[in-house]
Amino acid sequence: MSLPIVACVLLLTVLASSQFVNGCYTSIFAFGDSIIDTGNYISLISKGLLQYDEIPNCSTPPYGETFFHHPTGRCSDGRLIIDFIAEHYGLPLLPPYSGGGNANPGGGVNFAVIGAPALTDDVLQADWSYSRDNISMMSQINMFKSLLPSICKTSSCDEIFDKSLIIFGSFGSNDYAPTMLSKRVEDAYRLQPLIVNAIGSAIEELIKLGVVNIMVPGMLPVGCLAGCLAVYYGSNEEDYDLSTGCLTWLNEFGQKHNRLLQKELTRIQEHYPNVFITYADYYNARLELFLSPEKYGFNNETGVIACCGSGGPYNAEGDTKCGYPSSHACNDPSSYIEWDGAHLTQAANRWIARGLLSGLYTSPNITASCSTSTSAMWI
Repeated sequence: MSLPIVACVLLLTVLASSQFVNGCYTSIFAFGDSIIDTGNYISLISKGLLQYDEIPNCSTPPYGETFFHHPTGRCSDGRLIIDFIAEHYGLPLLPPYSGGGNANPGGGVNFAVIGAPALTDDVLQADWSYSRDNISMMSQINMFKSLLPSICKTSSCDEIFDKSLIIFGSFGSNDYAPTMLSKRVEDAYRLQPLIVNAIGSAIEELIKLGVVNIMVPGMLPVGCLAGCLAVYYGSNEEDYDLSTGCLTWLNEFGQKHNRLLQKELTRIQEHYPNVFITYADYYNARLELFLSPEKYGFNNETGVIACCGSGGPYNAEGDTKCGYPSSHACNDPSSYIEWDGAHLTQAANRWIARGLLSGLYTSPNITASCSTSTSAMWI
C-alpha cells in the first residue's frame, strides 16, 4: 500500500473515533494573516485605519456564500480552519478584534489581519502600496496587550491563560510574497532566518505575558497554490510534481521554512518547559488532499485549480481576482480544494482542521494540553 493511501486510511480511522473536546479550552486568541482573519481587515478599512486602492480582499460576493451566505471578511466560501477549531472546543466563532469594538474576551478574540507580515516595513524594505506595520505580527501582539485589562478583569490572567489556546500564525507568507511574485527567489531564502527568529521572539513575548498553550502552524505547500502556479506558468516540466501538479522547488522552499520554525520551537520549548507548544503541520495536512483528492470528496480534475477566479490554466489570473466583476466561481465549491488561488474552500479547511485536532498533524498532539474534557460529535 502506498504512503498516501496509508496516510489517508489512518486519518479516516482516527476521525471515525474522534470526539469533540468541549471544555478543554474556554477561549482562543488568534494571530496571523488571511488564513485565519475573520473580519479584521475589512473592518479596519471601513474605519479608515487601513488604506487600499482596490476592492478590499475577501469583502465581496461570492466570499462567504457557502456557510454565512454573505462576505464576512473570511478568505473562503465559508468557514476557516480556526472556525472549525473553535467549534470543536464548543466555543463561538472568534470575533475580530477590530480595534476593540467587537472584542469578546470571554470566548477569545481574533487579531489576525489579511496581509499581515512577520517583519516590519523597515526590515522588509518591500515596495508595499501602503504601510503594513499597523497590522504586522508585533502590532497584533500590542493589540493583545491592550486587551489584557479586559481579559483579566474578573479573574487572574494566569487562571484564564491556563484554559486558553493561542493560535499563532502562520506568519511569513506575506513577507516572502513580494520577492516570490517578482521571481527573486534568492532574496526570499535570505529572509527565512529573519522571519523565523522574529516569530520565535514574538512567541517568547507571549509566554512572558503568561500564555501557556500555544499552537504554531507552519507554511502551507505554496507550490500548490493556483496563484503561484499562474505566476510561474511555463516553468520546465521537471519543476512539477507529477502526482500533484505542484511546483516542487517552491514546496521545498516552504519545507525549509517549516524546518527552521520547528527547530526554533524546540529551542523555545526547552527554555520554557512549563509551556505547551505544539507545531501544526499545515503543509502535510493540505498536501494529503492534493495527493488523494477523491478520498476526501474532491474532484480529481480540480486539485490545483481555483474555484473562484478569472480564467487561465489555474483560474487564477493575477489582474482580476475573485470577487471582481469579471471573475466567476464554480458551481460546487465543496468539490474544490482551492477557493481563490491563495486560500482554501470550506471543505478543505474542514479536513485540515480535523487532521490537526485528531493529532495526526500536530506535534505533540494538541489534545495533550487538555486537563478536562467532555464528549461531543464531529460536525
